[in-house]
Amino acid sequence: MTLIRDILKAKRPTFSFEIFPPKPDAPLETVYETVSALRIHKPDFISVTYGAAGSSRSRTVDIASMVRNRWGQVALAHLTCIGSTRAQVTEVLEELDQENVSNILALRGDPREGEAPSDFRYALDLIRQIRAGQFGDFCIGAAAYPEGHIECDSLEEDILRLKLKTDAGADFLVTQLFYDNEIFYRFMDLAARSGISVPVVAGVMPVLNARQIGRIVSLCGASIPPKFARIMSRYEHAPDALREAGIAYATEQIIDLVSWGVAGIHLYTMNRPDIAERIMKNIGTIRESVTRER
Repeated sequence: MTLIRDILKAKRPTFSFEIFPPKPDAPLETVYETVSALRIHKPDFISVTYGAAGSSRSRTVDIASMVRNRWGQVALAHLTCIGSTRAQVTEVLEELDQENVSNILALRGDPREGEAPSDFRYALDLIRQIRAGQFGDFCIGAAAYPEGHIECDSLEEDILRLKLKTDAGADFLVTQLFYDNEIFYRFMDLAARSGISVPVVAGVMPVLNARQIGRIVSLCGASIPPKFARIMSRYEHAPDALREAGIAYATEQIIDLVSWGVAGIHLYTMNRPDIAERIMKNIGTIRESVTRER
């Protein structure tokens, strides 16, 4: 049983990937091909997202189990709680425990109109249930928002809520995407001042098309720095050039974060192993250098 908290204690920085289950009518084999391609890059762990209100629950468990038991990779299973009962969450935890998936990213999830009443309001409630249960020694991750959660009044208030998560038992944090590293560094300073001492893994998402930008801003409120805005404006109508620029920008972000001393890089792959391969190749020498330093 490999726990991510132990990996983060033993090495810095870690490199990991996020994947998501295919649509319900698509075969699971498509994502298995993605995992098979990603494992070549020897990630420290692979996370598997979880549908709102458990819409892809069984697939998340199946894929996380495959990551762990078929490919021998460390799996981080996302688990959302909004719209779920405590009994439903317990059932998922038992399934993950049986499949030897011992790392969980505890999330609230996005509320959906007309969904069933929930026993949970926040991810904090989910963390407390996991810690109070009899499911073995789960390692728990939680989400962090360098610019503050879109529903929170201020970054400072959001960090106070984040401190409650770590006090309740979150072992590490994974951030939402951001495109200005200075925002991440400011967040890290505020978090440290608030007494948050667990490792924080930085989430990086390469932008591959113009439509993606609109979704990012509307869903998570990530700000677009002037340098990035110029790139988007210049190549908005040149898809191939924009994809290349997005890969280059993500590479630059990662190199700067590693130079700063980040605990880990979590690449949101969007199930595009070809893009992950390009980025990992770009930072190959950097990764080898920090490995030799450990």
